[in-house]
Amino acid sequence: MRPQLLKVSKAPRHSFSVRQDIVPYVNNRWHYHPEIELIHFKKGEGTQFIGDNIKRFKSGDIVMVGAQLPHYWRFDDTYFEEGNTLQADVRVVHFCENFWGDQFLQLPENTNIKTLLEKARRGLQISGKTRQHVGELLEALLNTDGTMRIMLLMEALNTIAECKQLDSLSSIGFKQELVEAESDRVNAIYDYSLKNFKRKIQLEEIAAVANISPNSFCRYFKSRTRKTYSQFLIEIRVGQACKLLIENNLSIKQLCYESGFNNFTSFHKYFKMITGKSPLNYQKEFMA
Repeated sequence: MRPQLLKVSKAPRHSFSVRQDIVPYVNNRWHYHPEIELIHFKKGEGTQFIGDNIKRFKSGDIVMVGAQLPHYWRFDDTYFEEGNTLQADVRVVHFCENFWGDQFLQLPENTNIKTLLEKARRGLQISGKTRQHVGELLEALLNTDGTMRIMLLMEALNTIAECKQLDSLSSIGFKQELVEAESDRVNAIYDYSLKNFKRKIQLEEIAAVANISPNSFCRYFKSRTRKTYSQFLIEIRVGQACKLLIENNLSIKQLCYESGFNNFTSFHKYFKMITGKSPLNYQKEFMA
């Protein structure tokens, strides 16, 4: 699955890019770029794909994506429905690892930031109280110019580097063949899967979407993602279940079927396998 190379633009007077997105469809493609990305979802919910990791994103989340690591943010379908009043509000920073000079990260005082950028090559989820502070710094970055921009970015990176609640996302072994030519195949597979995961998707059906034979699809998908298509669907369904558990509008049995599982036993098994918790414990921890 070849990601699209995204060209990140920045103003002539700036050494790195900072922007605010208030629409849910900006760069919602499987893509990569040489810049490191620091993103804050002030408002918005959906599914994130980072390397071979799939999980939900929600309002308040902050994620750091390393250089050349393919990723994809897909807002929920409700954001695109006619008459929808839901709003997205996302702050995104893109910067090259050496934008402050080749020797900056070699300084002994910057060991923690250098280590952080190395960890970010797998993608990092920032949790705990650090999220609020970093979110405030990114908010300030939107309205700052001059040297203070660099100082705020450094403070954000230093704050993240000192955070004890950092979760790596993509697996150590994930490697993606990167080419500049755009390919829509992965986007077609992702979009179709996210729109139809609540029912059984036949192999012949998804292979037709990818425009390859069923046997070729199985080999192709696993060679690129390090997982089977069945595993991919299970992770999407568990992500949907997490969303419904947080919203707390359905019984456990109801949300099992609303998430695309056809029986409660398999739902409970896969939910615990992926999250490490039972559905009820997951809900209790979130509500605590």
